[in-house]
Amino acid sequence: MDREGRIKNACKKIVECINAMSFVNLDDQRVHSLVLMREIARGVVENRDRKVTKSDVTRALHTSIENIASACRDIVYKLSKMSYNGLDDQQIHSLLKVKEIAGKHAKVASVGSDSWIRESLESEEMRPSNIDVLVGGAEILMIEGSQEVEVEVRNEDGHNVVQKRPVTRAKRASDNDVQDREAQMKMSEHESLEGEAQLRNDDAKNQVQGISSRPLLLQSLIWPPDDCITLGWIQNMTSTLKQLSQDYTPSEFHAIMPITVVDKLIDNASSIFSKESNCVKIDCQREDSKVVVVGDLHGQFHDLLYLLENAGLPSENQFYVLNGNYVDIGAWGLEVFLLLLAWKVLMPHRVYLLRGNHESKECTLAYGFEKEVKTKFGDQGEYVYNKCLDCFKELPLASVIAGSVYTTHGGLFRSTHFAYSRRSRRKRTQRLELGSLEELSEVKRSLIDAPIEGSNIILADVLWSDPSHRQGLSKNKARGRGLWWGCDYTEAFLKMSKLKLIIRSHEGPDVRSGQCHLGDMLSGYSMDHDVGSGKLYTLFSAPDYPQFGRKMYSNEGAYAILRSPNFEIPSFHSFKAVERPKADPFVTVDDEDKKVSSNHEDEIASSDDEDERYLVEQDLRPMHGETSTAAISPSQDSSPVEMTSGVDFKELGISNPPSWSVLFPDDEGGTKLVQVPQVPEVEGLPLPPGIEEAEINGQKRRRHG
Repeated sequence: MDREGRIKNACKKIVECINAMSFVNLDDQRVHSLVLMREIARGVVENRDRKVTKSDVTRALHTSIENIASACRDIVYKLSKMSYNGLDDQQIHSLLKVKEIAGKHAKVASVGSDSWIRESLESEEMRPSNIDVLVGGAEILMIEGSQEVEVEVRNEDGHNVVQKRPVTRAKRASDNDVQDREAQMKMSEHESLEGEAQLRNDDAKNQVQGISSRPLLLQSLIWPPDDCITLGWIQNMTSTLKQLSQDYTPSEFHAIMPITVVDKLIDNASSIFSKESNCVKIDCQREDSKVVVVGDLHGQFHDLLYLLENAGLPSENQFYVLNGNYVDIGAWGLEVFLLLLAWKVLMPHRVYLLRGNHESKECTLAYGFEKEVKTKFGDQGEYVYNKCLDCFKELPLASVIAGSVYTTHGGLFRSTHFAYSRRSRRKRTQRLELGSLEELSEVKRSLIDAPIEGSNIILADVLWSDPSHRQGLSKNKARGRGLWWGCDYTEAFLKMSKLKLIIRSHEGPDVRSGQCHLGDMLSGYSMDHDVGSGKLYTLFSAPDYPQFGRKMYSNEGAYAILRSPNFEIPSFHSFKAVERPKADPFVTVDDEDKKVSSNHEDEIASSDDEDERYLVEQDLRPMHGETSTAAISPSQDSSPVEMTSGVDFKELGISNPPSWSVLFPDDEGGTKLVQVPQVPEVEGLPLPPGIEEAEINGQKRRRHG
């Protein structure tokens, strides 16, 4: 044997010896030193080329604790489900005691204390039963009255090592525990004197009913051994994530949803996404086929569950197309994204996830998803966050359903095919031109943040663009990227692509607040353009948005259903928000809105074109959160406050101008936005002196002379 082989054998022996050791009487520093030594030796055996760090030690300890916690949860679950019929009082008492111990240890272990292993073995509470229990790969024989426990440890190399572990530092029981034990001893003596061999039937029934009525501790999710997700696995995942959001803190997330499961789930889904085109073609021509289209979700997990329940789960004849923005703002973006990935892996040709502008690094850093992931996964949070970013880059950008419906997150996009001068070969200065689906198919989508210029600018357009009530195609100054496009370009795109309907998302009630020419999104959807070739809708699926912030809109969410054979005729279904568990925000949305508003003001100041500046001023609004009310004095808060439109109706000959966006006080001392009828058109009214009509971009617009 060569020198390298002898070193590996020696290191393998070190790993085996440390795995077989008892850590009962060791302090934390010695435990960490031994685990560090084991990880170094394992690195030699496995030919690792990186240095072992403190985080490797912490990860190894946490993994061991999570395995023990998971096994304890299994014990609690199985004992809660089993029947107690036919058992005598001693057996029932023993099972209840084991369940109590396992439940306590499962909760303690989920916190991640690496001293739990030693303390749990040192506790004298582990003595009173003679039942074999499987805990974290170790079979512990607990003998009544004994000061030792025998442990058969199955180490990582597959060897079983039997250990006797003395309990030398027993915990002092609390006064309540002492009283409970004394009461139990007196009860046992009394029953012995009475000659009762078992508990009364009524008492036993009540005891069993009490067990079943307690909330069950969650089991850690386990990835299917055959790597095949089933409907049952997703249903279990759904109920687990729901209970996790209700009864556990975010820092306990990783104990129930282990990183190994997240890793497998993201890898499998990313592999599927990477094989899909930028614009996926969805063929659903069966007579009974229908497609559910979903808008922005923004981490509102419980509203997603309601939507799935009411619209119906994905199936052979029911497709799902989701327009992006799964994360940020809400408290459960990770739950939303992981659940949708599971459905994608189960039914890759029935569930289609598109990318939104928030599936990017810049947005997730600013709007909470990065902090959410790191809170839920602790030291491993950076790794999980980067895995999610890698998955975002693989998401398709758009879909065409049944050859007639185009869906995407933002909207239309420019052409990047520039005309060149024959003399200089330089790019000509020219107006923006509409892009085609063929150009969309050529986009390099594997950029985590959409560029604001260059050959890949279509990526920014398709994620960030918005429709406008004005005709034409122009840069979206309010957002700082993307486009505004009018109904004339909706008509041109539908005709060029031979389509009949566009369903996009990207705008909720916060963005549409104060606008009079487009729908307010309070019902979750809006028809923005109605042209000869078809229609354009905006769809938003997050009710009572945003979850956190200075202003929550009492809006409904919505989803669209397209049915065969008339897929171009959608039916929209609005729904109210379901009850949500209490949660803390991962980001203060209002602070980010101030930054966005400041950036938009800079855009206005730097705009040289009068018409362009007017358009920015009319459509300027925060990306998230409420319209600013900082200028409203305290005395005005108690009465309705009119939000002016910026139009001088008096000079236009209108003496009683309507108000279409009004703030009213709400029941909680704040304000709420009430939408009333839109401003009427004023074409045809006599022009007062000093006013003339000017033609801009093919449209007549009134302006001061």
